[in-house]
Amino acid sequence: MRTTIRLDDQLLKSAKRLARDTGTSLTAVIEDALRQILSRRAIKQPRNPVKLTTVSGLGVRPGVDLDDSSALLDLMEQSHGSS
Repeated sequence: MRTTIRLDDQLLKSAKRLARDTGTSLTAVIEDALRQILSRRAIKQPRNPVKLTTVSGLGVRPGVDLDDSSALLDLMEQSHGSS
């Protein structure tokens, strides 16, 4: 997309110098700078904390394989009387 922006003369000179020194275009320098500032802003936005429910107990029941999601689902359904 094509647009017109107004830049401070010194900022423009610095950006052109960077483009020349790195072998890229002025457009690429400006796009990269915008991407960097926008990504930093996105990262700094506060996130809602996640609350995990924990229960006391003796750990995993004997014979339960936490890596077998199908077996875990079957076990949970049995525990709730769905079977």
